[in-house]
Amino acid sequence: LGVPQDYGEGARWLRLAADQGHTDAQYDLGNMYREGRGVTQDDAEAVRWYRLAADQGLAEAQYTLGVMHGDGEGVRQNQAEAMRWYRRAAEQGWAEAQIILGSMYDEGRGVVQNEEQATRWYRQAAEQGWSEAQFTLGGLYFAGRDIPRNEIEAVKWYHRAAAQGHTGALAWVRRAAEEGDVLAEVTLGDMYWNGRGVATDAGEAARWYRMAVERGDVEALRWMRLTAEEGSIAAQTHL
Repeated sequence: LGVPQDYGEGARWLRLAADQGHTDAQYDLGNMYREGRGVTQDDAEAVRWYRLAADQGLAEAQYTLGVMHGDGEGVRQNQAEAMRWYRRAAEQGWAEAQIILGSMYDEGRGVVQNEEQATRWYRQAAEQGWSEAQFTLGGLYFAGRDIPRNEIEAVKWYHRAAAQGHTGALAWVRRAAEEGDVLAEVTLGDMYWNGRGVATDAGEAARWYRMAVERGDVEALRWMRLTAEEGSIAAQTHL
């Protein structure tokens, strides 16, 4: 806006707002201390400002405090304290906190291992569209160690992650499609048609749709007709 960038001046104005209790300013000031922008780098001071914002309910500050306690940045490393802050952020819907909370329950870090709780938190992040949570959730349902094995749920979440380009999920879906799984064939067709996780390729989309059509999938037939109407020679050939 015509003003030279000056992190020191920015920090000064942020402090004025932060001292008045504005949570966003407290969080941003914490970031500046953590990164050393406009102020001398100081993790302990960053923690102080994050805590002020977190105590007022700012989920992003709560999540960041979880990271700092977990990694020992500016405070003594304490997984139980990290868990407490992650939980507060997760309960407000912060997906990154939900994923880490899920992993802590899954691995027994700072808490007693509990796959049911891990599944609960992964699911909340997965439902917000986080592909890593979707892929991990699929793995939990497929393994069925402490929760009932559910291949339908596993496949559903693998497919959702693959549709977003998750490498591990994409490999799983491709392998399932090559083994004749009709849902995987349709998913791959959709991915090639829409360019999700792979380069757009109408011919490849038509090939996977055709395989699904040959197994009686009506939805795949509809998509195959659409690719043909859009000019796919492969789709036109096989209709």
